[in-house]
Amino acid sequence: MPNQKRLLETFLTYVQVDSVSGSEAPMGELLLKTLRELGLEVRRDTAGRDSGTGDGFNVYGRLPGTLPGSPVLLVAHMDTMPPGCGIRPQVNNGLITSDGTTVLGGDDKSGVAAIVEALRSLVEEQRPHRTVEVLFTIGEETGMQGTKHLDYTWFQSKNALIFDLGGPQGTLVTQGPGQLKFKALVHGRKAHAGLAPEKGISAIQAAAKGVAAMNLLRIDEETTCNLGTFTCVGPNNVVPDLVLLQGEVRSRSLEKLNRQAAHLKQCLQEACDAAGAVLDWELVTNYTVFQVPAQNPFVREVGAVYQELGFTPAIQATGGGSDANVLALHGFTPLILSTGMSKVHTTEEELRVKDLEDTCTFIHRLLTQPGKN
Repeated sequence: MPNQKRLLETFLTYVQVDSVSGSEAPMGELLLKTLRELGLEVRRDTAGRDSGTGDGFNVYGRLPGTLPGSPVLLVAHMDTMPPGCGIRPQVNNGLITSDGTTVLGGDDKSGVAAIVEALRSLVEEQRPHRTVEVLFTIGEETGMQGTKHLDYTWFQSKNALIFDLGGPQGTLVTQGPGQLKFKALVHGRKAHAGLAPEKGISAIQAAAKGVAAMNLLRIDEETTCNLGTFTCVGPNNVVPDLVLLQGEVRSRSLEKLNRQAAHLKQCLQEACDAAGAVLDWELVTNYTVFQVPAQNPFVREVGAVYQELGFTPAIQATGGGSDANVLALHGFTPLILSTGMSKVHTTEEELRVKDLEDTCTFIHRLLTQPGKN
């Protein structure tokens, strides 16, 4: 069984290794060393350089097993959100927090630590286990840069567990939205605002009318839309000739995702046409929809292990993106599981020691049973 004291010590050590997105190399080097010492086949890549996001790299590992069943991939990301440098963890009455000046880093080093301790215990016990692969990624918080720059030919697994979620133990996310990012430039025409404003075309006025016609924020239970940037800077005495708009659309329905994006463009185009302005529109897919049926054998297998440990499986959908979206695009069956992290991305972030232990115990139990899929 996992060593609970060592698990906590590992987590506390990991969160004190600075690894804000773009600066994950020290954490990656530590994990490479640890996995090699445990006897895993390991490799690193150049994802940070390839994505232009920093010095980090993804860490891959494989521990061959003797039990039957498909290999399983365990995933957690190394990067943390700012403020995430100089983290000083505190443990009081079974609750882990920072000192209040930084995030804790449980997102997602709770997943990293639980995976590492489960592997350590398997190696020490020399218990039969199924083949397991591990992946510690970079740049998840900045758009899944690590999983977007993986060497997917290396993996034997097709089923993946991503430990990157809050909520009670037993929570399984099987559906996640796709995300489209849009950038729009509205081009008007300059003119002197006092002498000849009628000769100008106000880019602000055209863009504002377009935005006023848009359906934004919560569209329905599986679709959201947000305009995050509306920018125009210029002197008060000149009719503005350029506005920048940027935003996103998310939906767990591909049809709704595309429909909402088309709606946004139509609103801006009609407003520009009426004003005589010109619209430049750019739409980029950041990540795609993923959906795993509740009756999928891997979902049933994971749920059964939770039940053995006394937890009630709770299948959910999410509105956020994660490494799961990118893995699904490359043929994996991904499930996102809870580590119990709470209040993430804030200086009030916290994690119960019990949740950390339960996550590790779940991994250990899953790997020491023959696969059922």
